[in-house]
Formats: sequence, structure tokens, C-alpha cells
Amino acid sequence: MNKIPRRIVTGFKNGKSTIIEDQQVENAVEHFPGLIISDVWNTQTMPASLEFETRIPNTGFPQTPENGTYFRYVVVPPDKDLEIEWKKNEPHPMMHQTSTLDYIIILSGELYLIMEEGETLLKPGDIVIQRGTNHAWSNRSDQPCIQLAVLIDAEIKD
Repeated sequence: MNKIPRRIVTGFKNGKSTIIEDQQVENAVEHFPGLIISDVWNTQTMPASLEFETRIPNTGFPQTPENGTYFRYVVVPPDKDLEIEWKKNEPHPMMHQTSTLDYIIILSGELYLIMEEGETLLKPGDIVIQRGTNHAWSNRSDQPCIQLAVLIDAEIKD
């Protein structure tokens, strides 16, 4: 399992900022073979509270709290390792929609972002602004892709 460091610098000691946590995340979960997700941080309100953290269960598909946020670390393995079969002219089996505004950054590897119409290849440094639409991810390479994502509760209009 990936070792994902998490450093929290929101504490105070003698009136000065200090590091209050410097350790590996405790909730990295392998939901499917090689698909590793860690919900590194979340907030439960807007504006966000800086006083405490409410730990939440790690889920394959995010369940962002109302008026809250998720900060996710995701390792997407090659499609062949997930044993996903996707037939042309059919929806991708991992197609999903969340009621969130997502900021996604590709750190390593490559990944296709698949929409209901069209797709695009993402590489390290690419940024995706995902605005509550149906989408799926496809890793057609031989290497895992690592992405960071911030998911913000949003109002989806029909």
C-alpha cells in the first residue's frame, strides 16, 4: 500500500504555529485491485472550521458532506489490473456523477478523463475542473496514475 505522508501545521504552542501531526495517513484503502484512495482531510461546514477534524469513512465513490469538502489522494491502476471491460458505444462501467465541484491535479502517470461525449488524455501537471457531470477515469498505460482531488459540495441544477 502506498505510504502517504500527512502533515498538519494548524496547531499552536506558546502562541506560535507548530506541526501537530507528521505521519502516514491511516485510511488508505484499496477498493479494487490497485485502486488506492485516501481521504486525507475533510471539512464539514462552510466556512471551514480550523478547530478540529472529523474523521470520515473512506469510500470508493466520495460522499462529500453537505457544505463540506474532501481532499483525496487516488492511485488509479492500469485498466487491465482492474479487469474492467468497456465495450465501444456503451457507457464506461465506472461512469459516475457527484454533486461536487472538483479540483483534480495529475501528479504522475497518465489517465483518460471520459465524458458522456468525448475524452481527453491527462498527464502530470494537468488540472481538471470537474463540475458535477458524469465522468469516468481510464488508465490505458502500464503504470499507475496518481491524482490529488479537492471535492467541494455544490448545488447541481438540472
